[in-house]
Amino acid sequence: MIKYTPFWETLEKSGESTYTLIHKHNISSSTIDRLRKNKGISTMKIDDLCRILNCRVEDIIIYEKD
Repeated sequence: MIKYTPFWETLEKSGESTYTLIHKHNISSSTIDRLRKNKGISTMKIDDLCRILNCRVEDIIIYEKD
């Protein structure tokens, strides 16, 4: 299962917030909700988040066996 636990840690370290992601960087609130619920998001959104947070994919997602 893909989980977004690293995303929340990376977000905290970056100085950004869900508010700035939504209002400054135009990440939709539904994308933030999908991240919270460990639901799928597009690779394009992962790319956007990596660019905004200046991080690697591994800093956004992790795979864990069920």
